[in-house]
Amino acid sequence: MYLGEVLGPRGERWEMQLKGAGVTPFSRQADGRKVLRSSIREFLCSEAMFHLGIPTTRAGTCVTSDSRVVRDIFYDGNPKNERCTVVLRIASTFIRFGSFEIFKPPDEYTGRKGPSVNRNDIRIQMLDYVISTFYPEIQEAYSDNTVQRNAAFFKEITKRTARLVAEWQCVGFCHGVLNTDNMSIVGLTIDYGPFGFMDRYDPEHVCNGSDNTGRYAYNKQPEICKWNLGKLAEALVPELPLEISQLILEEEYDAEFEKHYLQKMRKKLGLIQLELEEDSKLVSELLETMHLTAGDFTNIFYLLSSFSVDLDHSKFEDFLEELTSQCASVEELKVVFKPQMDPRQLSMMLMLAQSNPQLFALIGTKANINKELERIEQFSKLQQLTADDVLSRNKKHWKEWLEKYRVRLQKEIESVGNADTWNTERVKVMNSNNPKYILRNYIAQNAIEAAENGDFSEVRNVLKLLEHPYQEAEGFQEVKEDAEEEGATATAAVCSQETRSKQSYCSKPPLWASELCVT
Repeated sequence: MYLGEVLGPRGERWEMQLKGAGVTPFSRQADGRKVLRSSIREFLCSEAMFHLGIPTTRAGTCVTSDSRVVRDIFYDGNPKNERCTVVLRIASTFIRFGSFEIFKPPDEYTGRKGPSVNRNDIRIQMLDYVISTFYPEIQEAYSDNTVQRNAAFFKEITKRTARLVAEWQCVGFCHGVLNTDNMSIVGLTIDYGPFGFMDRYDPEHVCNGSDNTGRYAYNKQPEICKWNLGKLAEALVPELPLEISQLILEEEYDAEFEKHYLQKMRKKLGLIQLELEEDSKLVSELLETMHLTAGDFTNIFYLLSSFSVDLDHSKFEDFLEELTSQCASVEELKVVFKPQMDPRQLSMMLMLAQSNPQLFALIGTKANINKELERIEQFSKLQQLTADDVLSRNKKHWKEWLEKYRVRLQKEIESVGNADTWNTERVKVMNSNNPKYILRNYIAQNAIEAAENGDFSEVRNVLKLLEHPYQEAEGFQEVKEDAEEEGATATAAVCSQETRSKQSYCSKPPLWASELCVT
């Protein structure tokens, strides 16, 4: 429900809307309500992204009540009553790529069409509004040529989108549902549903428990955003001919993404002096090492600022110990790769794949079966490994990569006059690009469970923490082992959960966190 639009003193424009406030004239069969858990997640994450420096909608307020609705959280036939909650969202605009698809002609296979099909007058009006209001410099530069103006607009939103998804990839953020209706026409992160920040690095990480095919997996986000831009291009015809927009998309998107991604990764690694072709390979090898060792994406980047080219053997071993402590243990890996399907069901599906491949393909479970077979294989291997085996393997992988990193840093030093000044600046840049705190699922879950028990102090605490992602938040009391002895009351609801470990919110997640499911 839109509340309206506000113009700030410096001309900035803000639209406000209530999400979850109930049925609107455009609601389908649903009740238009939002519940406490999803509202807290959206409220916290939109603010977290803003303070990470990533373009996003904002959250003004989060208000809950005693009204309740029934929700089947995991779509498994076990519904429960949940509290209704409303989030006040703020952005320069909430117009999406999908807004332009209301004019879609009938689909040749399904017959489905947009509600405003053949209303080119509305599309022209909306396109004029978007460009003149949110891209005034483009409107001014091409006021006498509409096609050139529209092409310049499409080029700009292509670049903004490429930079946005590059920023997501660099902090390990997964959106969860990247359809055209969740893509902002001004390049913001919008609609925080089943999102998630990666803990253990996995390029195929899927944060949305209901994304069975992995369509929106972490490593597919850049490509799916490009696909969505292609759909926007189709929706802008005839105001922008497709041959023009498609050429722009092919020429601009990948180049802009790769450029921005590598620039950001250089900062995360402290490569502030030189830009070498080999840097891309160094980043790829880092991520591969992280994957092989099941390293924590956020914490490993954060630790690298304390690495130095002149570490003696003893200090290097200490650093290696700290780095490998951020890799998953055997117990954690066993939870991650624990088979999820009933053996009889798997056997039946494999038989179907052999006897009737067409039907098997129609069911669309091939990706699930392959993942399950991979889990079984990995789980079997883990049964043969000890903790020492895993530690030794991880140290070997990290030693190999750190030696390459040391060589690259040495090239930086050789190009500067004062190594101490360079190192001070390097650490400063790394610490302002590698967050100490992100909104991990288990942190959000702690805040949600406390709120469901009537204690909203943990939501406020986490918000305060997320407002300072690159440093210790002033006055913030993290959940520590001795929290109860210190008389901390802010997180009492969380601390009372005996089955859950009390630990620092910047440490590697507890074991139970890997079993959390967000749909």
